[in-house]
Amino acid sequence: MSPEVLSILVLAVIFVLATTRSINMGALAFAAAFGVGTLVAGMDAEEIFAGFPGDLFVVLVGVTYLFAIARANGTTDWLVHASVRLVGGRVALIPWVMFAVTGALTAIGAVSPAAVAIVAPLALGFAAQYGIKPLLMGALVVHGAQAGGFSPISIYGSTVNGIVAREDLPGSPLALFAASLVVNLLIAAVLFVALGGLRLPRTGGGGRAQRTPDEGSAPEEGRAESPASSLALTPARAATLLALLALVLAVLVLDLDAGLTAITLAVVLSAVWPQDSKAAVAEITWPTVLLICGVLTYVGVLDQMGTITWAGEAVGGIGIPLLAALLLCYIGALVSAFASSVGIIGALIPLAVPFLAQGSIGAVGMVAALAVSATVVDVSPFSTNGALVLANAKNVDRDGFFKQLMVYGALVVAAVPALVWLALVVPGFG
Repeated sequence: MSPEVLSILVLAVIFVLATTRSINMGALAFAAAFGVGTLVAGMDAEEIFAGFPGDLFVVLVGVTYLFAIARANGTTDWLVHASVRLVGGRVALIPWVMFAVTGALTAIGAVSPAAVAIVAPLALGFAAQYGIKPLLMGALVVHGAQAGGFSPISIYGSTVNGIVAREDLPGSPLALFAASLVVNLLIAAVLFVALGGLRLPRTGGGGRAQRTPDEGSAPEEGRAESPASSLALTPARAATLLALLALVLAVLVLDLDAGLTAITLAVVLSAVWPQDSKAAVAEITWPTVLLICGVLTYVGVLDQMGTITWAGEAVGGIGIPLLAALLLCYIGALVSAFASSVGIIGALIPLAVPFLAQGSIGAVGMVAALAVSATVVDVSPFSTNGALVLANAKNVDRDGFFKQLMVYGALVVAAVPALVWLALVVPGFG
């Protein structure tokens, strides 16, 4: 058995054990990274740790820490009610507001995870407060980020268009943007209907909606509904709002790291108002951090072993171009559900060059299909965006919500690549 096949089988065993034995998947993945990396690939500890997602670790810890402080001092409650007043109490519009805001942030240049890190805590806080299913709210935030993610001036769009130019392929930045926008908008609309969006209140009765039970949610102990008088803009809340604004500006304007910026702002707030931040560190979702970092470390081992490249080259060598195109879309979706979307795009587009050069497959449609397939799955709890949604969900059974995200991510992986292949590749665009 080849090392590549063995490493993929080990990944399957990780999923089975985590599901059937209730073991943290991240812990299993760290053990697998050690076993496979050492015994199969001959790696040392330094090489294994090279795949540890240190930047994602800091993002998860920093953002959840900052928003835990915002929750403790009532800032998120204040923002939730301000959002309701902004749309005249129409609760049904809020998921779409979050979709649009996240999309606008990525379209003007925010990295997708940074935009989700900014919006997801607020959106999911609102979902908990007003009985909106967290899967609906979280998915619309992520799909909103991907809807705007391929504008010509965005990070993803610039990256893909640069790869296309470097590989001397025909390209259309506007077609790429439109493909991602339309696909994510359609998915969001289907989710909105399927997850009860049409049943959400059209009005909250003067800016406040009645809270309704949500499947899988549990009441938060020791926390009662805040009376209107408790929602005043106190100095601590005002400072927290400034910190959140500073996070947005630091990420979008100054191009600073979202995680390092968030944790620095959280520390400053903790120093000034220590009473509000005593419980904040405990609210960092450490099991989620372990899960995500463990799985991505194992994926890093697979990458260093050449497993991902091996799989892509095997598909690229198929003699039927349309079938090879479909399989590349599926590989992009599957691997991206656990790894960097833009990194996968950068690996897959060059792999597609040989049969694109034959002229039997339209380059514009193929590149758009690969880009959409590799990013639309970012709602997976193993991707950065999905991890942020999971980490910031409120009043939920976290294991149950993790499974919801995993099932939804699996459905997206199974369905979307085939659909975009049919819509963009088969007609031969480009």
